[in-house]
Amino acid sequence: MTFDIKFVLTMRSALDAAVEKIDVSCRTPGTKAKMAQRIVKAASEGVTNAAELMIAAIDEAKEPAD
Repeated sequence: MTFDIKFVLTMRSALDAAVEKIDVSCRTPGTKAKMAQRIVKAASEGVTNAAELMIAAIDEAKEPAD
């Protein structure tokens, strides 16, 4: 799936906002990568709303990466 640049920026903003909402101790590169993957997955399934993408990323961070 291909995303246009405007939507890529929306996904990036959703990721940045989501990272700010999780505990500082969970803000590892691995957890952030998992969150980004979740955003891309949700987007590929048709989610385009930034708030919904952010919620999906936060949900993914409930189990931080090792």
